[in-house]
Amino acid sequence: MSAAQPADTPDPGEAGTCPEDVPSLKEIEQLLSTGRPSCNHVDEVWPNLFLGDLVTAHNRFVLWKMGVTHVLNAAHGTAYSHGGQDFYGATIDYYGVPAHDLPSFDISQFFFSAAQFIHNALNTPGAKILVHCAVGVSRSASLVLAYLMINHHLPLVEAIKTVKEHRWISPNRGFLKHLRNLDVQLRQRKDC
Repeated sequence: MSAAQPADTPDPGEAGTCPEDVPSLKEIEQLLSTGRPSCNHVDEVWPNLFLGDLVTAHNRFVLWKMGVTHVLNAAHGTAYSHGGQDFYGATIDYYGVPAHDLPSFDISQFFFSAAQFIHNALNTPGAKILVHCAVGVSRSASLVLAYLMINHHLPLVEAIKTVKEHRWISPNRGFLKHLRNLDVQLRQRKDC
């Protein structure tokens, strides 16, 4: 996107999409600002899919009690994140995404690989997955939204509403731009 183009307008290369169906960044931010902030460490936001924080992710006993078999760490390698296959042992499959919660970070490079990991986990009989970052509202929430959009064909607004029924989320503005672009790309594939 060029610097002269307003942030909420579609890119010129988006011809063939249904621009009236793709919400603006401002509309997405307004939707996210509704509801009350969650104070839970973890919430089930889709069947057997939990969205949470480091407190939950670092407590192997709690994960065992929850029946978690897979962990996707959206803050892999960052400060305070102990995650890794060595930390969880053989009973939990681990996938680390080295994302930084900065609007300038391109989280979209992990949308499809994270969605595939979540999809594979949820198609494993008896499996449960925890997707987490530091607080469980921005990086991990963005990857869960991408999963719902890619694998369940939910438009971004519907994905947000689905997750917000169970947990307050707040992806940063840069991540929202990437999610909005994903929404446009997926709509193009469906040919509106």
